Amino acid sequence: MKAIVYTKYGGPEVLQLKEVEKPVPKDNEVLIKMKATTVTSGDVRMRKPDPQIMARLVAGIFRPKKKILGVDIAGVIEEVGKDVSLFKKGDPIFGSVYGSNTGTYAEYACVPEDRVLAIKPANVNFQEAAAIYFGGNTALYFLRKGNIRSGQKVLIYGASGSLGTYAVQLAKYFGTEVTGVCSTANLEMVKFLGADKVVDYTREDFTKNGETYDVIFDTVGKSPFLGCVRSLKKKGVYLRSVHMSLKPLLLGLWTTLTSGKKVIGGVAHEHKEDLIFLGELVAQNKLKPVIDRVYPLDQMAEAHRYVEKGHKKGNVVIAIGHHTAPQNYAE
Repeated sequence: MKAIVYTKYGGPEVLQLKEVEKPVPKDNEVLIKMKATTVTSGDVRMRKPDPQIMARLVAGIFRPKKKILGVDIAGVIEEVGKDVSLFKKGDPIFGSVYGSNTGTYAEYACVPEDRVLAIKPANVNFQEAAAIYFGGNTALYFLRKGNIRSGQKVLIYGASGSLGTYAVQLAKYFGTEVTGVCSTANLEMVKFLGADKVVDYTREDFTKNGETYDVIFDTVGKSPFLGCVRSLKKKGVYLRSVHMSLKPLLLGLWTTLTSGKKVIGGVAHEHKEDLIFLGELVAQNKLKPVIDRVYPLDQMAEAHRYVEKGHKKGNVVIAIGHHTAPQNYAE
């Protein structure tokens, strides 16, 4: 089978299309014929690696332990192990292989049936299905950590990215008043996704307009730390979904210990029930995957270069086996 393999850290050029052995499912595994995956910010960090020490501790000190990247999965089950009971041959599935030895930059993937997998919502294609979980789950996890509830005022910083587009929609689903912060080019898209207000960060500093919020969710790690803390209500929560360096970690701890405000960071956890929940929202048209660009498997390096620029609208999808672009909500 064809797969994108990397044997050393570096730029996008380390991602090479290779012929590798097709995996054989173990007794508790399903063999998935891949239809689509995504290029996430996490994939880019593991490839570089970034941050150097932490990423190498996870991925391998001197070279990558796992040669195939990718976590989002969408495809059709081609074969099942003899002990599999949750799925059958022919099932269309989606989900994540995060934390496993399996990568999704390939034509096939073997995944234990008890991983984060579920039946694909019928109203989306495989490319849209692949774009649901990484951003959707991370947004859901942090909003819940922030104890989001109806009637609150929530600000989403980086509202046009993979996490941000889901955070806007989920915050509205939970009954909050949402302000989205993004660039000029993405204002209309963020409004379309349900934001009550939008702020163009190239023209206005939201931390200086006098507004305060119950929750501020920085999805990209670029918001002004102290300004965000000042813009919280007395018992507000500042969420940061990306790696924090030592200074913001210490500032966050001090803020949490010395005031009624909280600063919460870390890594999102994965649970199958959250995948099912997100799938149900998609099936009910209450949540829309946003896709910026679709690349074929053999253009993985170009996809990484684009994601690394940090300006994508929603998700960048890799089509495996065909290249038919889905509806583009970002337009």
